[in-house]
Amino acid sequence: MDIENICHSVNELARQTGKFIREQRATFTIDRVESKGLHNFVSYVDKEAEVRLVNGLKGILPQSGFIAEEGTGKPNPGGLNWVIDPLDGTTNYIHGLPPYAISIGLMDDDRVILGVVYEICLDECFYSWGNGKAFLNGHQIFVTPTAKVENSLIATGFPYYDYDRVGPFLRSMEHFMRYSHGMRRLGSAATDLAYVACGRFEAFYEYGLNAWDVAAGAFLIEQAGGKVSDFKGGNGYIFGREIVASNAAVFDEFLEVIAKFMVSK
Repeated sequence: MDIENICHSVNELARQTGKFIREQRATFTIDRVESKGLHNFVSYVDKEAEVRLVNGLKGILPQSGFIAEEGTGKPNPGGLNWVIDPLDGTTNYIHGLPPYAISIGLMDDDRVILGVVYEICLDECFYSWGNGKAFLNGHQIFVTPTAKVENSLIATGFPYYDYDRVGPFLRSMEHFMRYSHGMRRLGSAATDLAYVACGRFEAFYEYGLNAWDVAAGAFLIEQAGGKVSDFKGGNGYIFGREIVASNAAVFDEFLEVIAKFMVSK
């Protein structure tokens, strides 16, 4: 399997699908939005983008399965699986607000071996494969060397369910508001993770996410020299619905703060 060429093919597919998403925004109206649950939206754009991605990825790697947000395709247990979010940041998209992104990860059993995040509004394609490097539009990217939370810019996302954890989550936010360079909430976890990988943020955390939100972006961070875990410091962040990600230098301090607020004693 030529994973490098596969990655470049996925990049091109993401850009083509992103062009479709961008073009549809020009005539998009709110009445074309469906609700999948409280604060959880989907449109014909998400669905059509996912079909395009799945069909394209089948051509690139016919033996693979799919773990996709809108349910297109079937998983391949224990084998190769594409983990796809066709439009991460749907709420942003339906309101005409950037950012929003396509996220595509390739897993070999339980290990991510390729990741692509294409942020559509800025035409930025973040990607990596194998045990190599991470790139943004052809240029290698790295996490920052910042070593203290007090000197870090931190990203997060607001939960839209599981409100039982909102109390400790808000207390964690208060801590970072007081003791860091500040916090940002962009509305696209895949973009947040890509921005940690390229050094725009030092760190990111969120709970209530799905595998398709984080698989590609978490891989990019590791390939760019960062670290990723769940709130307890374990490796259950892809399917465990919680993630901590940062550069390597600040990771231990950042995780300690997250665990203090977000891990039940």
